[in-house]
Amino acid sequence: MTPEQFLDRLRRNVPAPAYLFLGPEQYQRDRCRRALIESALPEEDRESGFTRHDLEQTTLAAALDDARSLSLFASKRVIWIAGAEAALPRGRRIASNAAEDAGENIGGDSRDSDADGLAAYLREPTPGTVVVIEASRYDFEGEDKPKLERVQKFFAGVESQVEFRPFTPEAARSVAQTLARQAGLQLGLAELALLLEATAGDVARIAIEIEKLRLYTSTPSGSRKVTVEDIAMLVPDAQSSTIFRLVEALGRGDRTRALQILDTLSRAGEYMPLALTFLATQFRMALAAREAGLRSAPQIQAHFTKLGTRIWPDRARQIEQTVRAFPKSRLERAVEKVFEADRDLRDARPDDRIVMEEMILALTAQ
Repeated sequence: MTPEQFLDRLRRNVPAPAYLFLGPEQYQRDRCRRALIESALPEEDRESGFTRHDLEQTTLAAALDDARSLSLFASKRVIWIAGAEAALPRGRRIASNAAEDAGENIGGDSRDSDADGLAAYLREPTPGTVVVIEASRYDFEGEDKPKLERVQKFFAGVESQVEFRPFTPEAARSVAQTLARQAGLQLGLAELALLLEATAGDVARIAIEIEKLRLYTSTPSGSRKVTVEDIAMLVPDAQSSTIFRLVEALGRGDRTRALQILDTLSRAGEYMPLALTFLATQFRMALAAREAGLRSAPQIQAHFTKLGTRIWPDRARQIEQTVRAFPKSRLERAVEKVFEADRDLRDARPDDRIVMEEMILALTAQ
């Protein structure tokens, strides 16, 4: 079921005896955890009735033994079991024979019995106790997919399974707008796009950054409008947008503007090798897009996503603009000059500012 389905069922029914929470998305998982605790535990039991176990540090059998026990201090309980991936049986290999000969216990035996113990608990769960098994390490796509399927298979006896999939770019934008509105934050479309880019659409991070921006922009008479400079100052990775403005200036051959942006980065304490990494990534992706014959932002986004590089619509539009601003020969020269600047920054005690200025002069030469 989806998080929204879980929350809806929780509003209409008593909690199930056990849940399996699957997937890495943190924002919705935190919402569901809070809602479950509020539904399952009376207010007087919320401190003593909540117990957390981590299967990296204990066994599933021990956590289930705790779930079977009755508390002297709480009439109802929630047992939260994190790190569920650690409960999976380890594959037995021929190389493990040496350990058997040495009389050592082979990893996996206790885990096999954990599956039987879980099945036994689910047949007769403790009244008034809700067990949540959390598997947040693996995603639903790519290389993680078969690993997550193993987790689902191992815990298949838990009927109520909630999937916490990453937000789509459109959904992340919608949630960000809602959170900003609830916080009373004056966030324009350009600033919203920058916030989404800087957080890579991670809604848990977006929620944190919106709260920071709310506090930062508060005034005695209310709150002022959020600016790009506010986001660049407060939100990690937001200065990449300043790097893109540098790319735009280089594309126009605007040496004066490019040097002004470099001065802004320098005064802000930007680490120049990191700024150069942003530049290199932008130019390489633009060159790859041009060589692939990609002409629009949706084509660029689909192309890189297919290759396993997830980019957001705003980033795809940046790459599209770079492709339009730079002919192929200038993109190739830009990649070459960025490589040379990176090499020079690695020299003994270089002047980072001078290295970057020389690169800008080379790329804006007529």
